[in-house]
Amino acid sequence: MDTILNKYSTVKESDVKVWFKTAEVNKFAKNGGVCVKYKDLQIAVFNFERRNKWYACQNLSPEKKENVLSRGMIGDDKGIPKVACPLHKKTFSLETGENLNGDLAPIATYPVKIEGNFVYIGFSE
Repeated sequence: MDTILNKYSTVKESDVKVWFKTAEVNKFAKNGGVCVKYKDLQIAVFNFERRNKWYACQNLSPEKKENVLSRGMIGDDKGIPKVACPLHKKTFSLETGENLNGDLAPIATYPVKIEGNFVYIGFSE
């Protein structure tokens, strides 16, 4: 496996040990993504306003190994919120990280919470 991809692993809310404070809610594009740096990770954070939900995942495309997912288009696939990689148009579930095209490994996803008008991402370390 590629070592850069090994840096990313899905965190469930029950496993969060650190809630990383990113920025105020209004600093994030509506129905779009922003890249946030945490330690040596790049995390794509999405304000999916149409669903009234926030999502976070690795910013690294598993196919092209480029940090571009925060620039991908978000949408819906049979009720599943998704992001499309801007390089190869492969889509990933923002809830589970599953590759909805079925031909790539899943991406890592992270819990997001809004508290006091700030966006927080959950990490396990």
